[in-house]
Order: sequence, then structure tokens, then C-alpha cells
Amino acid sequence: MRKLTVIILFFYVNFCSAQQKPHRPGDELRSLNWDVIGSVKFELNDKNELLPIYGPTINRFKDADFDLTGYLIPVKSGKKQQRFLLATLPINQCFFCGQNGVPIMIMVELSDPVDFTDKPIRVKGILKLANTNATYEPPVSIKNAKVIR
Repeated sequence: MRKLTVIILFFYVNFCSAQQKPHRPGDELRSLNWDVIGSVKFELNDKNELLPIYGPTINRFKDADFDLTGYLIPVKSGKKQQRFLLATLPINQCFFCGQNGVPIMIMVELSDPVDFTDKPIRVKGILKLANTNATYEPPVSIKNAKVIR
């Protein structure tokens, strides 16, 4: 039984690695607004919580209109997405395997759902900053957002 488990695991790992597309630097989105989001630092406290540290760069935009172009990363399955992550890299480029590192991501909550796409989308809404444990949910979000076409 143990050999069977090892064999299945071996094929699963090989199958998953064959599905990953190589990192293409041209796919990474860069903008001044992503630089603002990237200015957030994090510290690990005594309770093993990863807490955000907001500097003056991002605090200028707190509770104000903010627009950002990025790749839609679903948090729930489905064709229509209303609450999702927005990232600087597309979903098909391995975020958590250690090759490319973890890209900057924020939570987006749209007023109206949008169809999933693997193309970059532009959203505009209110930038919110939370002082919550970033291990469980991104502390930076855009609320009441709309897709800008």
C-alpha cells in the first residue's frame, strides 16, 4: 500500500509540474499603484501573527478612490467572480512553488460580478487598509469596486 501511495504521489507531482508554464517576466504587471501596494511591510509578532505596517505612501490613499490593473485570482470556483485576489502575475505562473516567489496581491470586492478571465483587468474602488493577520486574508483591499473597460 505504501508503494502505491508513493507511485501515485510521484505521478501527481510530475503531472502538476508539467502543467506549470515557465515564468515570463513580460507577464508581470508594474505600475505606480502597484508600487504603492508593495510599500506595505509586514512583521511577525509574539503570537505568530503576520501584521501589516503601513507607511505614509499607502496611507495617503486610505479610504480614497484607487484603481489598479492586475490578474484575477479566484478564491472560490465559478465563472462569475465578485470577491477575488488581484495579483501582478497570472494564475498559471506558480506562486507558491518557490520559483517565482509570492507576488503582491490584494483582495477585491466588486459591486457586480464579472466573468473569470486570464487577461489583466482594471478595477476602481475604495482602498481599505486593515490591521488584521495577513496569514489568513490580505490586509489591503479595494471595496465597492467596478471593472473599468
